[in-house]
Amino acid sequence: MRFDAITLFPAMFDAIIRFGITSRAHERGLWSLACWNPRDYAADAYRSVDDRPYGGGPGMVMLAQPLAAAIGAARAAAPAPRPVIALSPQGRPLDDARVRALAASPGAILVAGRYEAIDQRLLDRYVDEEIAVGEFVVSGGELPAMMLIDAVVRLLPGAMNDERSPLHESFADGLLDHPQYTRPELFEGEPVPAVLMSGHHAQIERWRREQALLATLRKRPDLIERARARNRLDAADERVLALASLARTDRTR
Repeated sequence: MRFDAITLFPAMFDAIIRFGITSRAHERGLWSLACWNPRDYAADAYRSVDDRPYGGGPGMVMLAQPLAAAIGAARAAAPAPRPVIALSPQGRPLDDARVRALAASPGAILVAGRYEAIDQRLLDRYVDEEIAVGEFVVSGGELPAMMLIDAVVRLLPGAMNDERSPLHESFADGLLDHPQYTRPELFEGEPVPAVLMSGHHAQIERWRREQALLATLRKRPDLIERARARNRLDAADERVLALASLARTDRTR
């Protein structure tokens, strides 16, 4: 898998090359990264990459020409078909399904914008998709691009020490993950749930499923409805949710 980042700050991407799971996966040859600075493709002596917006307004707009040339260079360096993705708060929210689809692909060219915006003509002509990592604005697309890369790379076979880990995480089956506990058995008077100490694997798995359902109902009830629509809940799941809803109703009376 290969990622190409179109960025004014290539050194920022050292973080995912040098640390953690992405670093180990990079050392193992599971993925590669090339950065392309639009300043290197600017058309003037000043290496300009931005200018004032037509029509007035605050901030500066990234020029289309240097970005287009940088994207062209990235495509030429690795001609296998890959989507060009711009990281933008106006984009489609990044979710587990999109991450898993990218993990099964050859990679992507990521455009990390800066300043007020990118010239719309560049987005219309060169970008296949805009992706957002949340409904908020940050100073540039580098951090969102690194979040996308991290989310994708950790799903690659061999990236994680335990291949089961991606199968037992929040969103893997449409729900949030269940609570986790480790030593000591007693922390500030609160013990580890007894079922986890029982050694009864069937009971542990059922408890974890119930706790995942309850956590999702409490924190992200929208995911419960999505799971229902996709027929991912069985009769036992619905009983857990019904009892939890009943208990919550009783508490509010």
